[in-house]
Amino acid sequence: MIIEPLVITERTGHPRTHSGLSGLRGKLRARLPASSWPTLLCFAVTCGLGLQMWHTVGVGGFDLGIFDQGVRAYARFELPRSEIKNVHHEFPPLVSLLGDHFSPVLALLAPLYWVGNDPRVLILAQSALFAAGTPVVRRIALRCFAHAVPATRDRVAFLAALSYAVGWPLLMAARNGFHEVAFAVPFTLLMLERGLARRYGAVCVCAVLLCLTKEDLGLVVGMYGAVLLWRNRRGGGGRARLTGAALLVLGPAMTAVTVGALIPAMGGPRQYYWSYGEVGADFAELAHRAVTDPGAFLAVAFGTPVKAGLILWLVATLLFLPLGSATTLCALPLIAERVLSDNPNHWPIIHHYDAFAWPFLLTAAVEAAARIHRSAQGEGRAFRRRVAVGGVCAMGLNAVVACCLGLAALVNPQHWVPSARGQALAEAAERVPDGATVEADNNVAVRLTARTRTMILDASPRGADYVVLQTAETTFPFTSPAQLKQRQELLLANGYRRIWAKGDVALLCRVDRTAVVPGTRVPGPDSTPVKDVPDPALGRNLFTG
Repeated sequence: MIIEPLVITERTGHPRTHSGLSGLRGKLRARLPASSWPTLLCFAVTCGLGLQMWHTVGVGGFDLGIFDQGVRAYARFELPRSEIKNVHHEFPPLVSLLGDHFSPVLALLAPLYWVGNDPRVLILAQSALFAAGTPVVRRIALRCFAHAVPATRDRVAFLAALSYAVGWPLLMAARNGFHEVAFAVPFTLLMLERGLARRYGAVCVCAVLLCLTKEDLGLVVGMYGAVLLWRNRRGGGGRARLTGAALLVLGPAMTAVTVGALIPAMGGPRQYYWSYGEVGADFAELAHRAVTDPGAFLAVAFGTPVKAGLILWLVATLLFLPLGSATTLCALPLIAERVLSDNPNHWPIIHHYDAFAWPFLLTAAVEAAARIHRSAQGEGRAFRRRVAVGGVCAMGLNAVVACCLGLAALVNPQHWVPSARGQALAEAAERVPDGATVEADNNVAVRLTARTRTMILDASPRGADYVVLQTAETTFPFTSPAQLKQRQELLLANGYRRIWAKGDVALLCRVDRTAVVPGTRVPGPDSTPVKDVPDPALGRNLFTG
């Protein structure tokens, strides 16, 4: 006789029997509630994608190496500086990253470097921050569907959390190393959830943290203030209206102060990131034109098929549900920044930019679905209720599809094998001695930041002790392999010697310090910052960049 294991049911307390597999499932459910699975999945998939890109030499100095150098400086109780950023864009040497983008919140990551001296801690931290947003999304869905029966409410909350956890924006952000969006996502979700809970003190705290995450997020905070005012326009929410008014005024004011005063005070040049020449030479001209010629903005925003495709993608992947909630208005500044920009790097969806808007769009979709469901209460309206829940189910299905695509890459062993060129670059980097000054191919530069003074190889020689380069494929910021071959020949003819090579990858060492490489530029205190010129081939496809 086979005696099956006895398991006590969670709801009734009565014993029931299971097969071995079912019993194991029951134990897992008891120790790990189903609501926590999206959180674990979010961390596992985003962390896996980030580490996979690292292992295959797919992330480099721009931008993971820059953030690594900056947070590493915080860990030494210094202002965040990045030699990769400053040298490439020819900023004066002492300019802080706070003069580039105002993101003092990154100092919170400094203790990680006291434990592990490795850029990969930023990949782990970003995945943990993304995962921390998953239970917040679940709480948002539970609040929105508070009117529904418990079974429906729990189902929707799970699907909303799943939609967030493995949605396309987070997967793309994970594949692009690390960015400030790691903090922006959970802070935004907390602000929205606390707003639904009418905890306006916490809303203000989250709004402040967002303003300290990136300079333009004050505009988002201001828009959320406008949403609070709109939703409480008929009275009954004095604190809500007061909070909304404060955010509406202070959010944009913080952006203005940061861009106009704090960033220049940290050494950043004014108007450095202004990329809206089609609608105005500066903000004043842009604001004037917005009043006098609003049609020009529509022409710029929809004048390129990729921009129209971007807007369509953002709402269509959520079944256009975000259009049914005022929360979507909070994403408008972020979307406008991209579609009005004349920099084609901002238009595709393969970068991390979608993740900034993801919390607003997903929350708006859940709110809209809840409104449809709530309005369908009563007899004879079951179809509309099913439509509302089905919309969230379809969002979850979209997330599952995106997750499957991500998992397909993660579980395929071939996707973890670096190319021969990538492996050779990593080997060359390992041969650079500690403490040396090195110019490195962008794709491998981040592997050197922990132990060398690292710059990326770019248009101008920098006089470094060592140079790591490859000459077979185009790498940022070069536009052709021929330029890389010319650089190698130039260095070999002027004081450098090849001390190691494998295939088209070489490690050069400076052996004659009296020789001056023609074109050498080392930024000094009076350097004038320069901007990269985007490749004209960009901006033609939503899925390339």
